[in-house]
Amino acid sequence: MPKGALNGKVAVVTGGGRGIGKATCEALANEGVRVVVADLDVSAAKAVAAGIGANAIGCALDVSDREQFQSVLDMAEQQFGPLDILVNNAGIMPVGYFVDETDEMTDRVVDINYRGALIGMKEAIKRMKPRGTGHIVNLASTGGWLPAPGVATYCGTKHAIVGLTDSVRLELTGSGIHLASVGPGIVKTELAAGLKEMRGMRGVAPEEVAAAIVDGLKKNRQAIFSPRSVGLAAHIYGALPYSLRSAVFRLTKIDQLGPQIDQESRKEYEARVAAGISGSKKAARS
Repeated sequence: MPKGALNGKVAVVTGGGRGIGKATCEALANEGVRVVVADLDVSAAKAVAAGIGANAIGCALDVSDREQFQSVLDMAEQQFGPLDILVNNAGIMPVGYFVDETDEMTDRVVDINYRGALIGMKEAIKRMKPRGTGHIVNLASTGGWLPAPGVATYCGTKHAIVGLTDSVRLELTGSGIHLASVGPGIVKTELAAGLKEMRGMRGVAPEEVAAAIVDGLKKNRQAIFSPRSVGLAAHIYGALPYSLRSAVFRLTKIDQLGPQIDQESRKEYEARVAAGISGSKKAARS
């Protein structure tokens, strides 16, 4: 993609009110992209859009609600023009051991992290395919390639994102639609509060991940890693037989991720995730 090729494009970013989503909205806007900032927290979404200016709109979106997702994409096209880029960034990561996780929490993680991206992809492809062009970027994480204790369901959804993205890419061969998975390391956001850095993979700022996403869009990358050491670890892990993978876990200290999580520093984030479950129940009853 030539320099300036993103200028004038139209993008929707889910989970755009905080962290990687916010940084991605701002990075895209700096490239001249018109951005719809979509987030369950509409106040946060509108604040990000206001900070960007006239080329951004903030709106509410529960990504697990197909009708809401359709409405947001419709609104983006009505306000700015045909959809060029969808960044499926919305995600939650409650921590704790798998056996102790409530079914309600499991359902919410799957709904937001996986089903939300699946819905977004289907709706975006319907719009992009007739025009023969478009980009869909799905946020996985290190957990999309590497397992970790204490975040098992989260890792499961992120593994699913990588598999979904790679499989749909094959279905869209020759369509002009480009798909990418993003593998950030431990990002310095509220979602990753209390997690220790893994050996050989430094923590990154949201702005670094956003810059990698913009670069990946320009270069049509299929996998975007930030830092690059995440990609190296993922490829090494994938090439190893199971008998040697435990050595990688010890070397990178992934095997210690669960026991070393600082629960106290995550209280505010975990409370907001739990409130989201309550909110979804009320919506289902209404």
